Amino acid sequence: MQQSGHLNSLVDTPFSGVRILPITQATSATFTDLYFSLTFLFFIRTGSKRVMCPRNGEVVGEAGDLMIVPPGSVITLENRPILNAHYRADGVCFANDLVDQVFAEQARQTSPGIQLLRAETHRPLNILSLIRETLERHDLPAEIRQHRLLEPLIWLRQNGITLPRRGDDSPWSAVRRLIDNDVSRGWRVTEVARHFGMSEATFRRWLAKSGPGFAQILLHTRLEKGLTLLQTTAMPVSQIALECGFKTPSHFSDAFRKRFGIKPKMIRSTED
Repeated sequence: MQQSGHLNSLVDTPFSGVRILPITQATSATFTDLYFSLTFLFFIRTGSKRVMCPRNGEVVGEAGDLMIVPPGSVITLENRPILNAHYRADGVCFANDLVDQVFAEQARQTSPGIQLLRAETHRPLNILSLIRETLERHDLPAEIRQHRLLEPLIWLRQNGITLPRRGDDSPWSAVRRLIDNDVSRGWRVTEVARHFGMSEATFRRWLAKSGPGFAQILLHTRLEKGLTLLQTTAMPVSQIALECGFKTPSHFSDAFRKRFGIKPKMIRSTED
């Protein structure tokens, strides 16, 4: 699940390394094998979030809870609205260099899996308020802003959260990061191979070491970008399709439904 510079509702300071994405979903849906390149925090507002984590099994967060997704995670998640109310959460992502400043001393190379801080014990929404206030204070010098944005990470560490220093460095994740820089581009396997200094044949063998092939990586990256835009903006579905590199809205809709089992428009409305 990648972050986009096109998100109109994104709270983003270019030099902060921290972004907030308001997430809304009308219909309960399960999304399989979502990839998170950065540390991502889900502050759940209404509804609940169920995650199947390869390391920790099923983890369920309720309203007010904070769910922490380490960088490089591949998870299956379900967002669950409640009666007469959409699922809502604020997603916050942290750049790797900020995370490393706080968690480097742990020297942890493997992912701890999905972690959860409960509302009644930790009151994580107070930390969200601190992040939002810091990002909205444009009068703050950059050095002070960066220092304040380390405080939520320090708070996580003090509450027993562990994070790896960096995300996944597998071949397929490197290709995903490249594609996500310009997901609307008409990527071809030959140009991606050249980017990594390889022939097409060598590139395909290199990629095969970590599982999915180029075509699947490209499609999944585009669909997950589309999911993010559906949940975090009011951008029309037709425009999202183009932003994500699909030639037509129907192509996007068909591919989205095939992967996630739900039409794109049902992310925003329960009316079919």
